[in-house]
Amino acid sequence: MSEEVLVEQKTELEERFPEISRDERKGYAGFIVPAEKLVEFATGLRDEFGYDFLSSVTGVDYLPEEKLEVVYHAYKTTGGSELVYKVQVPRDNPVVPSLTPVFPGANLQEREAWDLVGIRFDGHPNLKRVLTWEGFEGHPLQKDWQEPFYEEDGKPFKSRWPGGDVIRSEDNNPFNKNVDYPEGFDPALWEPVGESAVYAGVGRLDHAVSETALSTDQIVVNLGPQHPSTHGVFRMVVRLEGETVVDLEPVMGYLHRNHEKIGERNTFLMNIPFTDRLDYFNSMSNNFGYVLAVEKLMGTKPPERAEYLRVMMAELTRIVNHLAAIGFLLNDLGAFFTPLLYAFEERELILDIFEAVSGSRMMCNYYRFAGMARDLPDGVFEQVKSLVLDRLPAKIDDLDTFLTNNEIIRARSIGVGVLTAEDAIAHSAVGPVLRASGVPYDVRRADPYGIYNRFEFDVAVRYHGDIYDRYLIRLDEIRQSIRILEQVIRDIPEGPIQEGKPQYQVRVPAGEAYGRVEGPKGELGFYVVSNGKPNPWRYHVRAPSFINLTALGVMGKNYKIADVVSILGSIDIVLGETDR
Repeated sequence: MSEEVLVEQKTELEERFPEISRDERKGYAGFIVPAEKLVEFATGLRDEFGYDFLSSVTGVDYLPEEKLEVVYHAYKTTGGSELVYKVQVPRDNPVVPSLTPVFPGANLQEREAWDLVGIRFDGHPNLKRVLTWEGFEGHPLQKDWQEPFYEEDGKPFKSRWPGGDVIRSEDNNPFNKNVDYPEGFDPALWEPVGESAVYAGVGRLDHAVSETALSTDQIVVNLGPQHPSTHGVFRMVVRLEGETVVDLEPVMGYLHRNHEKIGERNTFLMNIPFTDRLDYFNSMSNNFGYVLAVEKLMGTKPPERAEYLRVMMAELTRIVNHLAAIGFLLNDLGAFFTPLLYAFEERELILDIFEAVSGSRMMCNYYRFAGMARDLPDGVFEQVKSLVLDRLPAKIDDLDTFLTNNEIIRARSIGVGVLTAEDAIAHSAVGPVLRASGVPYDVRRADPYGIYNRFEFDVAVRYHGDIYDRYLIRLDEIRQSIRILEQVIRDIPEGPIQEGKPQYQVRVPAGEAYGRVEGPKGELGFYVVSNGKPNPWRYHVRAPSFINLTALGVMGKNYKIADVVSILGSIDIVLGETDR
């Protein structure tokens, strides 16, 4: 969408909704919407202006102004840049209407904003904590919330400077055992509020599942959190009629470590290696999204060679992820280790390249603001060239031959876990999950970043929305990544890989920015607010692993309990990113 068209559409919005106003703060953009008009505005935005995809919902605490803000990033699935709108409410009564009736994809994101920022969403169907437990005290992303072992608001802590007075923060800890219970709270008598709602109504059915089925008890089964099929500490609460799933609720947060609070204590530069720890399969993509957001605020761009290196590492990362995702999915479908090991062999060869450029095989910290940490070491370009041009295409063809027409894989995946295009868009699904449902939306094409507009590649899309198509689309995307890499190898120029001098500290102008990339699991976004100081005021991650789980209940309903494991595997989540 051109800038002229976007400006014209914003003017039309103001005429259609005279109650809204432009955000006039320096460095900010978008519209301020009165809370009482939010649902009407979001509905009109979707139905009349075509912004049918609500990507991100972010809570922000502006403590000095005694207000909380919810920031919404909306897009058109036909492509174009974002439209940002916001609701501001007083800190002493932070109530915002829920957008789940308009965009079901807001479900988990609104729960997160309630849990961590303390914004209550009126009309939400299941507003309870999602990343912390029900007995947790306070909302940890509020600016006046202090955890046990608290030292200071921002790093580097003064006690860490040479000559500083080194102390054990535990010695000054007011909570002794790292717990501060609410007043009058007795953990021995506590019953989890959310849990009791999940298990309510369990009993004998008054009807059979079908005319031919036996009458049976209705039961609730927990899959996880300690179970190999859940890909980490994650739980699925499934309500069963016999072996048929009639309801499913994802339960996460067991790995939550308040990544975003850490990010707001860190300096901007310190956060780059922390992004590696989110989706630890895709640390290069995580670096990419974060540095894009900060570069928008700084108004900087990397040199040409660095742009090509960024695309090279991002597409190698996509191949690494999809090989692992296919291998693990096969394991979930009942295959033994042979296909998993076959997929991992190629992955290991790519990790050799990552180790050479970053010093690490998984937590690869390589991107920098306005450039890269270092150039390719001697021999690495030839290694990439050999992999891309000679080895990977044949190996992917072999994997396709071994698996795609396997009768067990087809029987277990075709027609299972179906997510329609309409449901995928409504539930804010992204990446292979969205494109396997027939929606050809890829950020690299819909809203290009970096130098992706220079490359020829096809947006992979399949149309059945089942497990089988989610497997096939990852093969398709690997082939398109190889195609992009061939062009990178052909066109990469010589030259510097960093604009200016190496950075040890950066000053980021005040304002807000949203940087997003098409990560292997889908749209990965970083919303960053700067107040001109060395540390971000707000640092929020739009995590595809987390938001894609919003559609899990829809995908799992009316399938067998054995199918739920493979449906989850076909989404491809990583709990480091889900829980943050």
